[in-house]
Amino acid sequence: MAKASDVFIEALEEEGVEYIFGIPGEENLDMLDSLSRSTKIKLILTRHEQAAGFMAATYGRFTGKTGVCMSTLGPGATNFVTAAAYAQLGGMPMLMITGQKPVKKSKQGRFQILDVVDMMGPVTKYTHQIVSADNIPSRVREAVRIAEEEKPGAVHLELPEDIADEQTNERPMKPSRVRRPVPEDKSIKDAIAKIEAARSPIIVIGAGANRKLTGKMLTQFIEQTGIPFVTTQLGKGVVDERHPLFMGCAALSAGDFVHRAIDAADLILNIGHDVIEKPPFFMNTDGAEVIHVSFNTAEVDPVYFPQIEVIGDIANAVWRFCEEIKVQESWDFSRMMKVRKAGAEHETQGQDDARYPIYPQKLVADIRKVMPDNGIICLDNGVYKIWFARNYKAYRPNTVLLDNALATMGAGLPSAMAAHLVHPDRKVMAICGDGGFMMNSQEMETAVRLKMNLVVLILNDNSFGMIRWKQANMGFKDWGLEYGNPDFVKYAESYGAHGHFVNSSEELPALLEKCLNAKGVHLIECPVDYSDNDEILNKQIQELSAAL
Repeated sequence: MAKASDVFIEALEEEGVEYIFGIPGEENLDMLDSLSRSTKIKLILTRHEQAAGFMAATYGRFTGKTGVCMSTLGPGATNFVTAAAYAQLGGMPMLMITGQKPVKKSKQGRFQILDVVDMMGPVTKYTHQIVSADNIPSRVREAVRIAEEEKPGAVHLELPEDIADEQTNERPMKPSRVRRPVPEDKSIKDAIAKIEAARSPIIVIGAGANRKLTGKMLTQFIEQTGIPFVTTQLGKGVVDERHPLFMGCAALSAGDFVHRAIDAADLILNIGHDVIEKPPFFMNTDGAEVIHVSFNTAEVDPVYFPQIEVIGDIANAVWRFCEEIKVQESWDFSRMMKVRKAGAEHETQGQDDARYPIYPQKLVADIRKVMPDNGIICLDNGVYKIWFARNYKAYRPNTVLLDNALATMGAGLPSAMAAHLVHPDRKVMAICGDGGFMMNSQEMETAVRLKMNLVVLILNDNSFGMIRWKQANMGFKDWGLEYGNPDFVKYAESYGAHGHFVNSSEELPALLEKCLNAKGVHLIECPVDYSDNDEILNKQIQELSAAL
């Protein structure tokens, strides 16, 4: 016989779990005691459950394995909801474990009790209350299996405290690894015939293509055929964006240079499309045809109705394309390359602008210069995300972590901390607006306590800048979006971190490099100027790209 909570931890060990992020409560004390004896799983005690969920989700994004987080019942569980939606929409495997009062015999009425299982239903792939210790091995195995299968996402298990204290003879199950099905031959042949018959095909790389092996096969296919490619924001880095056939990232909703490149195509090879992202293009009945290559069938709507679907393992599908396609002399990419040249020239504008507060294009260029090829930037959510998606070239997969799914604020710092745990040998930088940073700034203590080497760059405009920009675009008066901030340098130092302030645009590159190469947690406060956003991202780009 073994205690249920011990079996639960052993089941997680069997699944290869390395960390449990979170804040235990009274109802988790059996689990906490069992975890204290584990030699394979480390507890990462955070300061807020939401941050724990963001860290678990990001761990899942990097590794493809299920990230695990834990909270108590009631308010602890409700604090997981945003992180659950973050993982669910973003395709990140994550398991949430929440406690609960005894379910077989309780004398506490309804104190702190919510129907957490039902609450988690809309934001998870699977949610279940464990009502018998004997069920723990199968429920853990099923939860992890569901979390990791395509499309990955969030799952939830509730372990009441009386069940955690039960005895059981059941032992953990061995994980069974299942290979994804490969696309059927006819769909491959139909797709190849359509590509070969096209005049100007283009490749669009989306969120679902951000998987192991897919980038390697896509790079081979692009170099073999010479077909240009664009990415969505969650497809950044799947193929090295220094590639001469890279047309750009779909950072704006419409009218950017990348959209003109797509407009020049008569066939779009849409690889890893995910409807959670803003569409990089809209279909119409007399426009370009689309080949949908993904793990799952297309969700058809008035602006997306692909003519051919290649369903199954994406890397296998692209490998088959490489094996069988014949490069056509009739393909014409001249207009796309003209668009690429114009877009690249526009991106260089402002990179040497010395104004202060700092100009976004210079900020992005300076960070790209100091980050190594495998360095990781983790963006919170704000107007700067558009600048980084457009102007920051990703050289490797998962080196630009941004959220183009839930697009929540507050995830930048926790996701950078998870990146450091997974890749302690790489340079990691959290890039946050002042608004997003303050939503989970308490995790600075966690980072310092864990002796992380981390740079936290705060872009300070003393307002919710993205919404302020939208407010101006809609013709409303400038109102209700400005606030005050603490002295961020002193704030960092109060946690035991190192605080720095950028006093001029000229000193930023050297300060970034110094902090990236130093030990410990370094916070850099950088005043930014977004006043030209409308002129550049709306008027200027629209006018220039429309002329192509």
